[in-house]
Amino acid sequence: MAIHFKMVPKKNMQTSPPEVKYYPCAVSQGKVDLEDLARKVAMQSTMSAADCYGVIVGLTTVIAEELTDGNIVAIDHLGTLKLTLQGTAADTQEELGKSSITKVKVIYKPSAKLMDRLREITFKRIR
Repeated sequence: MAIHFKMVPKKNMQTSPPEVKYYPCAVSQGKVDLEDLARKVAMQSTMSAADCYGVIVGLTTVIAEELTDGNIVAIDHLGTLKLTLQGTAADTQEELGKSSITKVKVIYKPSAKLMDRLREITFKRIR
């Protein structure tokens, strides 16, 4: 199935006069939740949907625990997850502390296998 996209105008305010350029923007076709994922995985395995649901919930809990322990989580066919920090700058190392951290983010890097699969995507423009 093709990924639907539309063209979205964006104004470049750094030019004088501001100019409008059009960029592709993916259009979602719906939303899949945990129950949907569990049901689909169950159809491709010998496990029940309830078993798959439990495994997925357990996996998300363990991933969160490993990230908060400072580990990078690598899942072969999916990719890697790791934490990064954002914060305020300090003039010296001594001034830098926990209060300097303003945000924690999870960075996801897809695996090579997943990226290979994504290269097969086709696109369809919608109006």
